[in-house]
Amino acid sequence: MSYHIAVCAGIVPDPLQTLEPVSGPQGPALKNEMMLPAVLDPWAAHALYEASHLAKSVPGSKVYLVSLAPKAKLQQVLMTMAQKVAFELVALDGPSSGFTESADVASALAAAVEAIPGLDRSQLLLFGGWESAARAAGTTLAMVGERLGITEQFQGVDALTVGADGSLEILERVEGGKHQVSACAGAPAVLGWATGSLPEPPNSPQTGMQNMRTVMPALQKAKPAQVGAHAFLSVSLPKQQRTTRIVKDVPAAEVAREIAAWIRGS
Repeated sequence: MSYHIAVCAGIVPDPLQTLEPVSGPQGPALKNEMMLPAVLDPWAAHALYEASHLAKSVPGSKVYLVSLAPKAKLQQVLMTMAQKVAFELVALDGPSSGFTESADVASALAAAVEAIPGLDRSQLLLFGGWESAARAAGTTLAMVGERLGITEQFQGVDALTVGADGSLEILERVEGGKHQVSACAGAPAVLGWATGSLPEPPNSPQTGMQNMRTVMPALQKAKPAQVGAHAFLSVSLPKQQRTTRIVKDVPAAEVAREIAAWIRGS
């Protein structure tokens, strides 16, 4: 028993950056987007770490990183990520902003997964982020699975246990801060990861050198992906609102009531 694990992962601007939306010739975009430092989407990064751990525990398994992003920016991000886990890159050259249409992104990613040479669809596990720092519609990964004909889908996953018979036990988040344990007979399956349970792997120069032998050729062969943008009437930064009043000798309970009333009325 072995798995082919395809991890769908995009890149996003570093969370510490200030993002300013603008209207460009191709539709909404981020101001100076190509100049912003980028990182692998945090939710997708958890999925990649979990995929690497599973591949190590199940001999013969292989991890594919499937990413739709501007290949110049993707190359910068992979210079760091390639040192953390072993994978084979499947790259698509396209926009990575949060304004893209998730159905188009899903179509492009599904086609890229289907085109992986030697892919065993019966042993395919499709990993990705339950959420996204860019495409947080919560629909992209599910639509990729549907296009690949995978109906066993689990979202908000925190843990995965593989049984001796190949069955899968999945710990999923549900409402109210609770979890449910789901059972699946085996692959193929879609798992949208929440935070997982693994820390960020340490850098390994040996792993980085091994990955970069395949990363650079994959980037050079990256096909352009045609993805549309949502229709927006306008894009702008959220307006800041600040109301300050200095008071003395007011009980804490009264302050709390005033704050709650202000929030309800805002």
